Amino acid sequence: MTIKIGDRLPEATLTEFIDIETKGCALGPNSVNVLDSVKDKKIVIFAVPGAFTPTCSEKHVPGYVQHADAFKAKGVSEIWCVAANDAFVMGAWGRDQKATGVVRMMADGNATYAKALGLDVDLSKFGMGTRSQRYSMLVENGVVTQLNVEQSGKFEVSNAETLLGQLG
Repeated sequence: MTIKIGDRLPEATLTEFIDIETKGCALGPNSVNVLDSVKDKKIVIFAVPGAFTPTCSEKHVPGYVQHADAFKAKGVSEIWCVAANDAFVMGAWGRDQKATGVVRMMADGNATYAKALGLDVDLSKFGMGTRSQRYSMLVENGVVTQLNVEQSGKFEVSNAETLLGQLG
């Protein structure tokens, strides 16, 4: 079943590569409990099929980095980028995209979270295996309040500008 507006996020653990050690976050990959991390927060989550892929690197992530302050001005606590890559790749991609400290780069290495959301896609014909569909969502205290899922091969509704406009 595919997640929809009004649904609670499913229980899941993602992984985030941490470059700077802080209290509770060691250097390297750290597990992130999704439900604990979204509690009492307004979070933007967007997902891409893969790190370092053309549309994801040239348009999707840069849009959220560019508009991060506008999202914060509308009460968004955090912006997450989720992809079916490992935490090391997501950390390197975040550094490459100048997203460190702006967008949290969350790894869903086996696409387990994409499957739990019902937003997984089989890209085996491209040698990529199971990945996430491209989408964006606004989550308030664990409940999806906006959801934009792209049609296959498209980049029209999950961009930062569309979601920002939906925040009113």
